[in-house]
Amino acid sequence: MENIIEISKTQVIMAFVATCIETTARLLNVSYKDVYQRMKKVGIIEHYIIPHYEVLHSESRDNLAEGMVECLNNWEEKK
Repeated sequence: MENIIEISKTQVIMAFVATCIETTARLLNVSYKDVYQRMKKVGIIEHYIIPHYEVLHSESRDNLAEGMVECLNNWEEKK
């Protein structure tokens, strides 16, 4: 019998955050570190991605990345 490792919902959400960062970086053709710093600076991770995980995780990666770029640009304009 295989050992099944269960992960917490927090771990699942954090993996999703990483996916958001990586797909956005790929679309922008920049490093994930740059995207993370930009997202962190405007608060998108804690004020948008995490609270809206249930809706966002159902999007395709392409739609997700496009939405993240748009959101990031909008939030940066407001700061």
